[in-house]
Amino acid sequence: MMRNVKTVALVGGGVIGSGWATRCMANGLDVVVTDPADGAEAAIRNAVQRVWPTMVDAGIADGASPDRLTFAPDIATAVTGADFVQENVPEREDVKREVIAEISRHVPGGPDGVIIASSSSGLLPTAIQADADDPGRVLVGHPFSPLYILPLVEVVGGEHTTDAAILSAAAFYESIGMRPLHVRNEIEAYLSDRLMEALWREALHLVDDGIATIPEIDAAITGGPGLRWAFMGIAMGWHVAAAEGGMRQSMKHFAPTLELPWTKLEAPSYTDRLEELIVSGCEAEQGDRHWEELERRRDITLLKIQEVIDEHWYPAGEDGWPPIDLQPNTGEQS
Repeated sequence: MMRNVKTVALVGGGVIGSGWATRCMANGLDVVVTDPADGAEAAIRNAVQRVWPTMVDAGIADGASPDRLTFAPDIATAVTGADFVQENVPEREDVKREVIAEISRHVPGGPDGVIIASSSSGLLPTAIQADADDPGRVLVGHPFSPLYILPLVEVVGGEHTTDAAILSAAAFYESIGMRPLHVRNEIEAYLSDRLMEALWREALHLVDDGIATIPEIDAAITGGPGLRWAFMGIAMGWHVAAAEGGMRQSMKHFAPTLELPWTKLEAPSYTDRLEELIVSGCEAEQGDRHWEELERRRDITLLKIQEVIDEHWYPAGEDGWPPIDLQPNTGEQS
């Protein structure tokens, strides 16, 4: 089912749409975007131009150019002739369901059909593919911001999604420098967002209870576990830290803490006070720096970190990234 992708259609602009556009064009592809919002074309072109120097510094494909972006007036015009479609409309099931159905009427289906991927960050693909023509080629391809730099994309199929579509989408994402992670069991919010949400809820409690400020919460991550998480994740960090005993020793060592009140898990009540604590904390951490300066520093830092990871943690021939497994996860080791 893998097509030779030369043109990518993006339905929906915004932060995610501009991120896809930037990544795809940096990899030498043509991009067609449609978005009904006022000023959408100018906004997406400005977003691409703003970060394009960073992409050039990081390395772009021959012929790559932000001039390879075309803005279309409607969905039909945008997706007709595209080799891959990525939907990025607001995170509402009814909206995505309707838009994906519309897309499916204008791109070919069947074994050699065009993949329709949604950038949803939590909706079930079974729901949003329900009204599509040939729903077997509809799936979720959930990226992470800044999309033009971060490689992770969660690939989630619905009840009707074919294995061929999963493999085809994963191959396309790999071709533009991404690391597809197949979420084998359909679940709301997939993997990464569920993990991030758990940490975010605990942070909200710590702030709400007056135990820590936002800058202190961020420092508790960036100075320690966050550095490990950047390339080791949660489990491998503990596995290596336990030396010869590995995770078997760590599990036994930390087992008693599972029954201790170390986390609250449920989110605190959302109040005006909590909102102000979070917002003012972020503004204090930002200081006088403009958001564009912070964006530039973030992007450069992420690129440098990935350079080190690629050299030392994932060198050629030793990639520890999980392969695509099409079998549902039963919890049993194979």
